[in-house]
Amino acid sequence: MNADGSPSRREVLGAAALWLASTAAGPQPTPEARPAAPIIDIHQHTRYSGRTDEQLLHHQLMMGATTTILLPAGTPVNRPSTHDGKTNGLAAGCGGNDTVVALAKQHPGSYRFFANEVPDLPTTRDELTKYLKAGGLGIGEQKFNVPCDGKEIATVAEVAQDFGVPVLMHFQEGMFNSGFENFHKTLSKFPKVNFIGHAQTVWAYIDKNYRNPKDLYPKGKVTPGGLTDRYLSDYPNFWADISAGSGLNAILRDEEQMRGFLQRHADRVLFGSDCNDAVGRGPTCQGWLTITAIRRVAPDHATERKILYENAMKLFRL
Repeated sequence: MNADGSPSRREVLGAAALWLASTAAGPQPTPEARPAAPIIDIHQHTRYSGRTDEQLLHHQLMMGATTTILLPAGTPVNRPSTHDGKTNGLAAGCGGNDTVVALAKQHPGSYRFFANEVPDLPTTRDELTKYLKAGGLGIGEQKFNVPCDGKEIATVAEVAQDFGVPVLMHFQEGMFNSGFENFHKTLSKFPKVNFIGHAQTVWAYIDKNYRNPKDLYPKGKVTPGGLTDRYLSDYPNFWADISAGSGLNAILRDEEQMRGFLQRHADRVLFGSDCNDAVGRGPTCQGWLTITAIRRVAPDHATERKILYENAMKLFRL
């Protein structure tokens, strides 16, 4: 994904290839013609790359999401944690706490929200507390230039622990929540806090042979037993958000391995779209492509329903 949150050329081409393959067998049913099956999208944003609320609502409807969780950005500030302001708005122009609360109030039931804040501000605790008390289901997307096992994330985790809510974190080595290999320290320190891992570094580390942190979208066969695989096996408070170009890439690069991965971790993988598309279907909508891929790769229908719906129901107590 580009710095502004839009899909990169590589992601669009890969998505188009999957779309062509998925439609090769014939016309796909319209949303109205498909069997009704609820889907919880745990990862969406307001004002994503300039998308309007109306476009977001249309996108989610066409994609098939029946419940959407909106993840806000933190307060715009110029400091190292936001790359001196360059990555404010989650590096994609995303709206803050007030925007997600407003949209959720307009569409109660079908839209819910998280609370968020830059983790190294003196007002971080107060801001998170304010929006969690207003009905926030969790904290995130934490996408800031801090170590993932440092005092900043500890501050966020303490608030999450007080409220009994999860924390969704964007792991992108060298940019956001660096030091994934040390995240076991945070998982051990806060065993009662559920952490949801998301983004490039999480999905690159499904491969035991992953060695290059700069390769954010690795290709080729996967050897099971990577760091993400181990975190899911060893820490019951670690969850995985299979969203964005990184999640889709993880499915497509080795579908046979992913089938086994989803079988092993069926109870703690969550679907999110993290998609800035305005259409909701077709080759530019990575959310719809990810749903299509999950339905194809999941080892059975029960696993598919867990990933697309049941796990989120349980984690967020919906």
